[in-house]
Amino acid sequence: MLMRKRLQPHIMCGVGDVARYVLLSGDPKRVERIAAFFDDSVKVGDYRGFVTHTGSVEGIGVSACSTGIGCPSAAIVVEELAKIGAETLIRVGTTGSLQPDVEVGDIVIAPAAVRGDGTSRNYVPIEYPAVADFNVTAALFQAAQESKRKVHFGPVLTTDAFYGDVDDLKRWRRLDVLSVEMECSAIFALAKLRKLRAGAILAVDSKPLMGLEKGEFEPGQRTGELDEGVQEAIKEEIRIAIKAIKVLENKSKKRS
Repeated sequence: MLMRKRLQPHIMCGVGDVARYVLLSGDPKRVERIAAFFDDSVKVGDYRGFVTHTGSVEGIGVSACSTGIGCPSAAIVVEELAKIGAETLIRVGTTGSLQPDVEVGDIVIAPAAVRGDGTSRNYVPIEYPAVADFNVTAALFQAAQESKRKVHFGPVLTTDAFYGDVDDLKRWRRLDVLSVEMECSAIFALAKLRKLRAGAILAVDSKPLMGLEKGEFEPGQRTGELDEGVQEAIKEEIRIAIKAIKVLENKSKKRS
């Protein structure tokens, strides 16, 4: 008697539905944009805002899955992906610049995240670092070398409060943190605990300390993430992330 495939309760995927490499996006609609870069893809999950597509790139299995906004939902996705075969996670997201030289439309590769979130503290003490996997980060850095976009490399701040304390952001700017976002710390810390590899590449969509924050806008106005330059940066970070997967896969084949 054949057993029915068991599904995870939130992403509604089971073993065989996702590839070893998974690109993570906060926005469910960006999952479709990522999947458009695959040679082929099929939607394998769509429930409670968690959308998953699986396909391939040059014969390499790749999935894309949305995490929603913030660390609580991102942690759910990491936990459930870990149970059904995911091995390498790359966050392909957006971030707000904290530094004068990190401009809207630039790209940030994050080797680590300040744990300003509450979710990761449910797993590990605050002294535990949220660090991206070295090989994934190196692959992203290598894949970005030929990009025409300005690419920055450095730590980011993960926060739970989008409309948070500006003075807190200023403190992290003084400590040379590049930008602020809402998922990396939980993804990095939890991936380490679950024996996964994780990295992150982020398109800069705002400068909250310089008066270019993501806020109210008129219908039809293209600002924040909708800005044309930001949209191009998102396309570029997707290309870089996919190229990084090829780098990782080639290195894996050489070792074997």
